[in-house]
Formats: sequence, structure tokens, C-alpha cells
Amino acid sequence: MVIAEVQRLVKKYPSFELKDVSFCLESGRITGFIGRNGAGKTTTIKSMLGMVHPDGGTVQYFGKPFIGNEAEIKKRIGYSTGTVSWYPRKKIRDIVSIVKGFYDTWDDAAYRRYLDMFSIDEGKTPLELSEGMKVKANLALALSHAAEVLILDEPTSGLDPFSRNELLKLFQTLRRDGVTVFFSTHIISDIEKCADDIVYISKGQIAAAMPREDFIVKHSQSGESLEDTMLRMEGGAMHA
Repeated sequence: MVIAEVQRLVKKYPSFELKDVSFCLESGRITGFIGRNGAGKTTTIKSMLGMVHPDGGTVQYFGKPFIGNEAEIKKRIGYSTGTVSWYPRKKIRDIVSIVKGFYDTWDDAAYRRYLDMFSIDEGKTPLELSEGMKVKANLALALSHAAEVLILDEPTSGLDPFSRNELLKLFQTLRRDGVTVFFSTHIISDIEKCADDIVYISKGQIAAAMPREDFIVKHSQSGESLEDTMLRMEGGAMHA
């Protein structure tokens, strides 16, 4: 079942343009959104969440347009960037006491579980956290209100290999629970480890959007790893 649909998204900047970006997210699947830095991943995600206003196109969740249903839809979505940037001098526990008031589905038991899993010290402020711990703190918030869809912008950024692997395993657990996970990354091994589907963006345009197995059949040459394939495709895009 399609749980989110992006259609012909356009966003124009002086030096960059998002061009007719279209793809779907299927319920209970992990979709890796891959592309080099500057390809348009963050602009797409922010457009999907109303954080920037696209110049064209539509976004739907649960069969409803995002515009006009934003408050209702956002209660069913978990979102996380790579870092915690708000309230940098407030303690994590104080930030949580503010955030939880926005969600009638907030689950304190789940939040405590993620605090323990990620070894987060609630007495610290974001300024006192390492980049990896900021990612984990933001994820703990995103995961603690029974979100049906997780939209994560570079969630493995700044994590050490062990923590990154731990997070990818968490995605697989969430998938078993029926949660849809959409995460951007430029780390191809993240895609190889857990993604069911691939959305590949290059220079502001979707170059491929399909199940990972279909992507490999269609685009990989004999003996290539997924990383080899992506690098070859990106090289072709750069010289097109």
C-alpha cells in the first residue's frame, strides 16, 4: 500500500533546481534515498514536510494532501535531521517535556527504551553532545510518538560504524512492526544493509526509484557491487 506519494516536485534556487521529483513510499518498507551531497536530498525532504515551499508539485500522506492536513499528518510522522539544533542550551529532559506536549500519542515507555538503547544522558544539553549523540537524541524524539512513517535526513551522519550498524538494525525492527522508513544517505553500504527500495537522485532529478533487487537487475553490470554501480551511474551523470 502506498503511504506517501511525491508528484512532480519542483523547487528553484539561483544555483540549483529540483526538477519534477516523483516517487512513492510503500507501507512497512525501508526506502533509501541516495545521492551525493548537493544532489537535492535535503531540499526534497524539507519540501515533503512543508519546511520549504516548493514551486510546483504535490505531496500526499495516507491518501490525503499534505497541504490542508499538515497538523494531522505530522502527528503520524517522525522526522529527524542529522543533528539537534533547537534549544542548544536546554537539557534534553527539558526539550522532551516541550516536544511531548505536541503529541497525544507520546509513549514515555518507548522514549525510556530509546534513551537506554542509545545511552543518552538527559542531563546534558545538545551543545554538550557529540555529533553522533545529537543524532541519537533526535532519533529518540522521532521514535517516541508511535509514528507510522519515519523521514530521516542523513540519520547515520556522524555515527561510528558500530552505532551506524545498530541504527540500521533498528530500522529493520521497526519495519517488522509495520513502520515505513525513508532515510537519506550518501553512504551506499547503508542501502546495501537494510533498504528494500532505492530512490536515487542526481543533480536534482530522480534517476531511479524501484525495489533494490530491480535496481540491481536493471543497472548493475556483471560482478559489480551496488557501490560500483552507483559510482558508475553518478560518473555518467556528471559527464552527461
